[in-house]
Amino acid sequence: MNHPRYCPKCGTLVVRYSNPLPTADVVIYDPQCGIVLVKRRNPPFGYALPGGFIEEGETAEHAAVREMKEETNLDVELLGILGVYSHPMRDMRCHVLTTVFVGRAARLDALSAGDDAAGAAFHAINEIPAELCFDHAKVISHFKQWLLGMRPLAPCCEDPAVEYGDIPYVRPF
Repeated sequence: MNHPRYCPKCGTLVVRYSNPLPTADVVIYDPQCGIVLVKRRNPPFGYALPGGFIEEGETAEHAAVREMKEETNLDVELLGILGVYSHPMRDMRCHVLTTVFVGRAARLDALSAGDDAAGAAFHAINEIPAELCFDHAKVISHFKQWLLGMRPLAPCCEDPAVEYGDIPYVRPF
């Protein structure tokens, strides 16, 4: 049930919007090892590209690097943006808008599953498990197009090494 919200200073009714939730995912690929996928520990179960929700005060780039470390233990350098995926039904939990990055891992041998992943492993690019979550089959198809030179990457706009959490901003509610 929606309860009306009012500005604590002036009493004006505040309109509440139901917007998509932003996430960031990363494609890590090595020609000898394959593509990194995580086995999800939480619903929806199956395999997915590493990624997760962007936290308030965080850029998509920083979230991508953080999520890679949390889910796979890999330190990554982002090479560019593969695409933005926003279909309202791409995630059964809620409307999610994701920015998918292509990255390069510093050390492939560091790959291991983090706390919120049941597993993390390389998969041959032509032997991807059928149990892919979300629209990641489409994302991997777009990645293959990029590998063949048929799709460009957009540049990353923010430096993921920069922390924005200390920048003051005012939220009235």
